[in-house]
Amino acid sequence: MAKTSNKRPSRKVTEKKVAEHGCWTVWRGKLVPPAGRPGSVMSLFKVVAEKIPFDCLRPVEYDMKDEGLPRTGIYLAHDSMGAVRYAGRGSIFSRLAARKKAQPLQLHYFSFYVVPDKKHEREIETLVIRATSHLLDFDERKKHPTIEPGSIRDYEGGTWFYERQRKKGKKTGG
Repeated sequence: MAKTSNKRPSRKVTEKKVAEHGCWTVWRGKLVPPAGRPGSVMSLFKVVAEKIPFDCLRPVEYDMKDEGLPRTGIYLAHDSMGAVRYAGRGSIFSRLAARKKAQPLQLHYFSFYVVPDKKHEREIETLVIRATSHLLDFDERKKHPTIEPGSIRDYEGGTWFYERQRKKGKKTGG
């Protein structure tokens, strides 16, 4: 039997209803660290949103603007089954709006992750693209759906890595 973590979860505090669409309501809130855990611990993400209906894109954008929250990061567009069909980084709302306009019937939900430490944004985007590349509907040069790995140089300098390389010499059939 696996041992469970002793870490107590953060407390979820909802602050404001931002939008409604069909059977969904979108709320803004904040996670409060449990007692005894410092609130100043650096989180990997400043803002997260997962599988929000596309009809709520503008209300979420305007609410973030009103709150002074950054609106750049990693973004995902999902189909009706929740599968990721598009991923990228940059200006979250303009890029998602453009993708929805290009694929109005296929895309139903969006997710995004605002990363305070921008130097890791590209690495997280690379991880997402490589993990979901078989599902993505975009630029073929970005995704690597074959058995071949992408370029290790997509990650930040100072990162340790293990890389597969072909053996030198005559190629064999395996």
